[in-house]
Amino acid sequence: MAKQQRWRRGGTADAPPPDEPVEARPATAGTAASEDDDGVVEARPRTGGTPAGKAPAKPVVRAPATKSATTSAATSSDQSARATTTATAPTGKPAKAPAAADTSTDTGTSTSTDTGTTEATAPTRTPTTDREPAAAEPTAVAPADAAPSAAGRLRLSVLDSAPVTLLLAAHPRQALLTALALGVAALAAGRPTREAAVVAATVLVGQTILGWHNDIVDRDRDARHQLPHKPVAEGRLETGSVWYAIVVAVLLVVPLSISTGVTAGTCYLLALAVGLLGNVVLRRGALSWVPWAASFALYPAYLSYGGWGGSAEGAAPEVPIVVLAALLGVGVHFVRSVWGLVPDDADGWSHLPLVLGRRLGATRLLVVSGVWTAAVVALLAIVGSSTGLRQ
Repeated sequence: MAKQQRWRRGGTADAPPPDEPVEARPATAGTAASEDDDGVVEARPRTGGTPAGKAPAKPVVRAPATKSATTSAATSSDQSARATTTATAPTGKPAKAPAAADTSTDTGTSTSTDTGTTEATAPTRTPTTDREPAAAEPTAVAPADAAPSAAGRLRLSVLDSAPVTLLLAAHPRQALLTALALGVAALAAGRPTREAAVVAATVLVGQTILGWHNDIVDRDRDARHQLPHKPVAEGRLETGSVWYAIVVAVLLVVPLSISTGVTAGTCYLLALAVGLLGNVVLRRGALSWVPWAASFALYPAYLSYGGWGGSAEGAAPEVPIVVLAALLGVGVHFVRSVWGLVPDDADGWSHLPLVLGRRLGATRLLVVSGVWTAAVVALLAIVGSSTGLRQ
């Protein structure tokens, strides 16, 4: 139980109980302050009364001073939950909330003057527990890829360089496979290695021209369908640069093709012209296979009439070889068309691979086209070994 205290004239005040802050009210004339067993300060009549001729002093209550205690988070929550006891008239006692347990001590004083003015000082709390250290705030770490590194910038600059973008626009895989196939065919026909190398180089340049021209013709369509590996459609390669490269390549492919003979060179240049024409006409309808068949049918003539030097004269190719070469061109056209069926269908095209793809599906069409192409290659090997390339 809290200690009792009495405010009397000329007396002293004991320290208020540790857990009960007291809000004192001044004693009026003819009354004295007392505290009951619950720590509530009550005003009661004084015995001496007010001296004659002396007016009662006006009660003055000073505002409590600001607390200067530093407590932990748990102690602060306990302190805010405590109830403050207030003084009332003699007619009743105010309800008082039970004090919460605390680990700190309060010290405070209150004095009474002869004029009836009570001065109360706020209790000072002294914490008895150690304050928990505040948790360190996490430090934001910038992501590793926030800014491109020097190696990344170098890689981007290399990928966007003119030689690399020109290489991507040339359809390099198709160009390499076609050049390698004709070089091997030249060796199989009994041509020397140097002649086979010239054939492969000529076909490689010609296929590069076809790839560049195709990307120029399809730049708007490729951009609309957002097809990958199309630098012209993506704006990373200017159309003027591609046309300049085509002109340079044409100036290179003409002497290369004629270097194995004028007749042979003319056959290859005709095949190249048919391929360029196929990029513009017939590709959207049912006759899309015709330019492929015609250009591939001219390859045996290019090999059979060729030799070393511009004055070389060969012989005409065997007819079965020409027919099989044309059928091979149709098979390659079907295989190449499988990856473009979706954009072709969206644009309303109706070429033969698309018509069959709608009925068979893309997977079955790829299987059928692959089997067709492999069978034609096998027949070419068999017929070529039996009859030879030339008549």
